[in-house]
Amino acid sequence: LESFRNLQFAFVLAFILVYMVLASVLESLIQPFTIMLTVPLAFVGVIAAFLWTGETMNLLAMIGMVMLVGIVVNNAIVMLDYVNQLRAQGIETRDALLLAGQRRLRPITMTTMTTILALLPLAMGLGEGARLQRPLALAVIGGLASSTVLTLFVIPVIYSLLDDLGKAVRRLTRRQRPAESVPPAQAVDGGQ
Repeated sequence: LESFRNLQFAFVLAFILVYMVLASVLESLIQPFTIMLTVPLAFVGVIAAFLWTGETMNLLAMIGMVMLVGIVVNNAIVMLDYVNQLRAQGIETRDALLLAGQRRLRPITMTTMTTILALLPLAMGLGEGARLQRPLALAVIGGLASSTVLTLFVIPVIYSLLDDLGKAVRRLTRRQRPAESVPPAQAVDGGQ
């Protein structure tokens, strides 16, 4: 019980630290939130992997879930970084998201597949002591597989919704600001 409590603390701490690093690098509070949404998407796969294999959740599976916090955000970072580059070039949000999905699909699937294939022998229980480490491999494989698939669809939608919300808030704040009145003499001088 003490170990599970410690792992829960480690999970929360890992989540906060990853968020803080992303917020400082991206200089935004919203985009790291969007990226961190990949973590709950990973848990869908973890649960599915354990239900499908009939394996029981144990301490090593929890360690695998803590590892997932750092692993699964990579795909969203790769995608949203490219979206930001495209938007800096003047491309509209929707077009940037579609283009990023097309151009980053291959690197995202390649990194996911190499990690999954590397953990497959461990998940199959091959090798000495692998049976004990099988839950860790299953947690990482299941979480990574589901988060990769869901990241390609869910994260662009969330990004687009948050972008639209940000634009709406900016429009409202512009309307609510009182228009600065310029004295007529300054307006004439400023025009010359």
